[in-house]
Amino acid sequence: MKNILHWVDPKDKTGEFKRQQSIFRSFISKEPGAEFPAEKGRYHLYVSYACPWAHRTLIVRKLKGLDDIISFTSVHWHMSDQGWRFATPEENLPGESVTPDPVHPNFTHLRNIYFEQNPDYTGRFTVPTLYDKKTNRIVSNESSEIIRMFYHEFDDLLEEPYKSVDLLPKNLEKDIDELNDWVYNDINNGVYKSGFATTQEAYEKAVNQLFASLDRVEQVLATSSTPYLLSSPTITEADVRLYTTIARFDPVYVQHFKCNIRDIRSGYPALHKWLRHLCWDIPAFGETTEWEHIKKHYTKSHGQINPFGITPVGPLPDILGKDDEVVAVKAAK
Repeated sequence: MKNILHWVDPKDKTGEFKRQQSIFRSFISKEPGAEFPAEKGRYHLYVSYACPWAHRTLIVRKLKGLDDIISFTSVHWHMSDQGWRFATPEENLPGESVTPDPVHPNFTHLRNIYFEQNPDYTGRFTVPTLYDKKTNRIVSNESSEIIRMFYHEFDDLLEEPYKSVDLLPKNLEKDIDELNDWVYNDINNGVYKSGFATTQEAYEKAVNQLFASLDRVEQVLATSSTPYLLSSPTITEADVRLYTTIARFDPVYVQHFKCNIRDIRSGYPALHKWLRHLCWDIPAFGETTEWEHIKKHYTKSHGQINPFGITPVGPLPDILGKDDEVVAVKAAK
């Protein structure tokens, strides 16, 4: 098995990071006769608070009121050459459900669940992983599809107001899909393409595209007639998918992934306002954002980038208060 901590193949002369495609792509459905039917208590979600892709699923789970329907466990923030591990009973880490695996008490690592599914599995052991406790099978490890399962497939089990929460309204679906396409390629994945690049050319190509697209999304928000993307009256999938990258930007990506042309707090006023509104005013966002997991995971798990595992103290604070600004911005106002 290849070294899972080699984010770019050392033999790849382009130096470009290429994200692996998810292997497990089944779907939970409320339709009669579904292979994976929507049932209370049947499914368990494995996440990392550090991972932006897994973070999406926690936000949507809370926005849709699925807390009592889908249980979850967060792994420890550290990723070794064995992949994600579960916390031990003695460890006291911040965040809800950072515990040993309650479904498989003898499993120490997420990889054990993948090998239970397929002893010959050779891919990455990724979060989020959505697991069916009834059939002992992985349903999906594709974040974008897991959150869409959560939108409406469990609605028959929900009461209001959660049943009516619609993160992909029909009148905005086309616009959201178009926005998702370039936000994913240039921003969500763009920070990784910048940070994991192993040549100057690959890095500069990725980081310049990243900031061009941050400029673009700044304009989208600056011209929105509501606090959300695309002038939506309520939160949509587009907000969820962008938030998990922007929340990590100043604390991690600026220094660790060398995404330092500008930061969010001093360089993007509309994005900064949008970020703080979601984090401070919407519990599904703020209550699932665990800064210790985020900062320690990246800085102590990526030996190729940070071989001594030093976690920078700043920026302080991890996120500014709703009405606070950095000194230069205050002065400009």
